[in-house]
Amino acid sequence: MWLDRFAAQQQPGRNSSPPPSSRSSPLPRRTSRSGGISPYITSQQRPGISPRGSSLSLVSNDSSSSLLASSRRANGSALRQSTTVDDAPDPEEVLAQILGPLSVDVAPTEQDRSTGIREDDLELEFDFGGLSLSELAESDDDADKQETVDTYRPQTVEDFERDKTKFEELHRSIRACDDILSSVETNLTSFRNDLAAVSADIESLQARSTALNVRLENRKAVEKALGPIVEELSVSPMVVSKIAEGHIDEAWIKTLAEVDKRAVAHKKNSQQQTQNKALADIGPLLEKLVLKAIERIRDFLVAQIKALRSPNINAQIIQQQNFIKFKDLFGFLNRHQPVLAGEICQAYLNTMRWYYLNQFTRYEKALLKLKLHVLDKNDVLGHDDTSSSSRRTTLLSSSSKLAPGAPPHDAFNIGRRLDILNNSNNLAISSYLAEEDTSTHYLETVFRNFNLALIDNATAEYTFLAGFFSPALSYGTISRHFTQIFEPTFALGQQLTRQLVEGTYDGLGVLICLRLNQKYAFELQRRRIPAADGYINGTSMELWPRLQSIMDAHRESVKSLAGGLGSKQPSAAVAKGASAAPHVVTQRFGGLLHGILVLSAEAGDDEPVVASLQRLRGEVERFLERWAETRFGEVDRRKGRRFLYNNWSLVLTIVGDVVAMEGGRGVIRWGESVWSGLRG
Repeated sequence: MWLDRFAAQQQPGRNSSPPPSSRSSPLPRRTSRSGGISPYITSQQRPGISPRGSSLSLVSNDSSSSLLASSRRANGSALRQSTTVDDAPDPEEVLAQILGPLSVDVAPTEQDRSTGIREDDLELEFDFGGLSLSELAESDDDADKQETVDTYRPQTVEDFERDKTKFEELHRSIRACDDILSSVETNLTSFRNDLAAVSADIESLQARSTALNVRLENRKAVEKALGPIVEELSVSPMVVSKIAEGHIDEAWIKTLAEVDKRAVAHKKNSQQQTQNKALADIGPLLEKLVLKAIERIRDFLVAQIKALRSPNINAQIIQQQNFIKFKDLFGFLNRHQPVLAGEICQAYLNTMRWYYLNQFTRYEKALLKLKLHVLDKNDVLGHDDTSSSSRRTTLLSSSSKLAPGAPPHDAFNIGRRLDILNNSNNLAISSYLAEEDTSTHYLETVFRNFNLALIDNATAEYTFLAGFFSPALSYGTISRHFTQIFEPTFALGQQLTRQLVEGTYDGLGVLICLRLNQKYAFELQRRRIPAADGYINGTSMELWPRLQSIMDAHRESVKSLAGGLGSKQPSAAVAKGASAAPHVVTQRFGGLLHGILVLSAEAGDDEPVVASLQRLRGEVERFLERWAETRFGEVDRRKGRRFLYNNWSLVLTIVGDVVAMEGGRGVIRWGESVWSGLRG
């Protein structure tokens, strides 16, 4: 090792020459634990090399206190002073683990005892190479000395120069470690001082936080008690600016609600006996602010009402976007200026009254341009359109005589006219399509389209009135306003109904109009529009009397036809030439009866059409019996009974597949009884 070489150079007086080599022993060399020369040389064994004090330790050799203890300052810190506990293992134990236990300290084991010199061992023969034990021992000592001299030869100058750079690098590394450890010590000292300062600051912040929490709780308690009072006695400048100059939108409505709330609270507080200075000061400002809001609301509503009077305007769009959206405006106006609110409401009612009357007048004119089938007095049941000599006895057609150029129609066959009741399309025809339509329709087409449009608009208007004016106005007042708006329009609808059914003999068409009117009544009940019940009832009062008149005209025509047959008995030649085929009146009656039964499938027995149908049935019965008497009489009674049988069979065939009301089934039972009598 280089330490040994360095010691050799420092002590030149020692024996530097190796001892003479001696003879080697055949036995293995033994290392002496006590008397032999140790290969490890400590610093005490190297004279000239003083042990170097290391600066790696944080604890001084001169003092038992740590360097960190000198930087401690009394700052009131609550940090604990930690003490490093020496928990390193005992060096002797570490050496014992590395080198093993010493032989002098280890007690002999059973195995050692068993391996002592025995009698057998004395009988062994050893070969010492011709040497005695003394010579063998001396030879071993000389070999050990020679080996020691060979191993620890003195270090030369060349070896020292060669290792000088390595020593210098080691020295610089040790100095760098010392510098690093010094900086670490300085940083730890600074960190400890900073940590103590932070601890003091934290304690100060905790004290301040506690004080602030107490102040915050006190402030909240005061604000909770004084907040409502301050809110009632103050108005924000932003509120004043928004009401006076802001655009009327959702934010403006919210600001208006805030002003209304404060105005109501001020009015309530003003009625008390005791008043303060703040309440007296806020009063004029609130009053002016309310007046400004009323002025802006008035201008806004008047502008929207004027927009409703524009040509080709859709009132429902304005109602939904500019009225319902700002319905709180009218409520505010009604609370603070009820007279002005009533005037604006009346202006709206007058405008909508004119609007609906104008729109439906134009729509009525467009519907009246549709071509309609004209059914006059020639289309009654008993109208005789053939002479007695050339009467058509076959069942070719039941159509009446048509005017020149008139479209063909059938007054007694319902056909596809029933589809108008079962139509799932709830949209009325537009004015443009009505003016361009060139096809011919029955009167129920005009009635349906006009009333369907009227019912839809009435529903929309009543819903708007109930949504915009409530809760400022009661529902009774809203119903009166609705009636005021639609009164002329309802009168126009009843006039159109009267114009359609007046002079017509289309009993099926009038009955279809009645069923449509009842359907609209049920629809209004479902939509909860009770204000239109008056119009529905008025329309029914226009249709039922006209249906009664038409049924009476049919009955009178059959009665007149029976009266013109005479009372004399036919001759045998006349009776033989008479046909037993059903009469044309029977075919007409069967078609009319079928249509009435289909239209009355869900009606009751208390309707006026039931009594009219019973009277008509009696006249038809008497007419057919009279016809059989005048054509067959006593000459050919069997043929006359066959004639009646054929007529009632035709009626039963036409109406046999109808599930109708009780009155219709009565007609069927009446035909069946006659049929049974004829067969008997």
